Amino acid sequence: MSGLLDTVVTVLLFFFILGSLVVLHELGHFVTARLVGVRVLEFGIGFPPRAKVLRASGETLYTLNWLPIGGFVKLEGEDGDDTDDPRSFANASLPTRLLILVAGVAMNLVTSFLIFLLIAWLAAPVVGIRVPVVEPGSPAEVAGLRAGDAIVSVDGQRHDLFTLAGANVLNDLRNRPGETVTLEVERADGRTDTLTATLRTAEESRDPDGDGPLEAKGALGIRVSDPEAGFPPHFPGEAIQRDLPSAVGIAAEETIRWFGLILGGLGQLVGNFVSDPTAAPPVQGPIGIATSIGQVFRDFGPVMTLYVAGILSANLALVNALPFPPLDGGRMLVIVLKRIFGTRISLQAERLTYFVGFAFLMAFLLWVTVFDVIRGGSPT
Repeated sequence: MSGLLDTVVTVLLFFFILGSLVVLHELGHFVTARLVGVRVLEFGIGFPPRAKVLRASGETLYTLNWLPIGGFVKLEGEDGDDTDDPRSFANASLPTRLLILVAGVAMNLVTSFLIFLLIAWLAAPVVGIRVPVVEPGSPAEVAGLRAGDAIVSVDGQRHDLFTLAGANVLNDLRNRPGETVTLEVERADGRTDTLTATLRTAEESRDPDGDGPLEAKGALGIRVSDPEAGFPPHFPGEAIQRDLPSAVGIAAEETIRWFGLILGGLGQLVGNFVSDPTAAPPVQGPIGIATSIGQVFRDFGPVMTLYVAGILSANLALVNALPFPPLDGGRMLVIVLKRIFGTRISLQAERLTYFVGFAFLMAFLLWVTVFDVIRGGSPT
């Protein structure tokens, strides 16, 4: 029964988070279109078939649809058909049409920023390290550390999710060679203990031959070289709060960082596909994303799940900005090309471009999903 409940929760979380992000994306198109005076025929939550008309008054129809995979906005003349309506998308100026299309990408970036802002400002999870191995005879063993414990703080100094790449527990230990430190430790069974450990000196931390790096043995003796490599960080229930200006700066840095990481991952995806199309892609499809969301929710709670939603929002922004039909970036590219080449690009050719692009995207999604199934939906 527990397995069934986990599956239900995972599916519901996936549709709620991804669906909400897509609706917000479409809301960006909707609000911008209304502000610039382009006629909006329908704003739909979910995809057809239609379940219910929420509001029919005015020029815009608001609908609720059966497929819970986001939403859509239907604009007058968006398919390129000739129309006499001066407020149609087709008759709008080039800057206006580009503004409407880019608004969805901007909305997802704003959403990502706001999510990171709220977490950094009000509830940044405290981050420690999980101890994988305790070396025999090491300061860690003498202090009473055991494999599976989590070190939450060193001399009372805690770090949160947004300082993980810089200041963290491992760096605190490395920067205190030969000193006696107090460790706040959460045991595998959930109990919290305070331990005292005398760290190895810089000389004692050298490798057995004496000519290797100072960190060869480690100051504490727990054999961890990177808090993000191989061992999941620990997230106790307490959180760190910041002042609003600091949180704004962190949120901006985090949004830019994830946008850049996703862009780099896209380049890696293309390179891997060219070199070996049969290899597992370094990305996840719907099954992998849903499984990851469910796992984060079970292991780390709602705040970290919200953090993942911020990452997904940045991901959605980047994907839609790609110059590939029928994504927003692709539609912007086609509109610009039509302005340059005029009637030499027919409406039929434009629609064929969108159809081929959509077919390619569905094939790519199927390809990624196959690997999700092969690896059981788990992250690579």
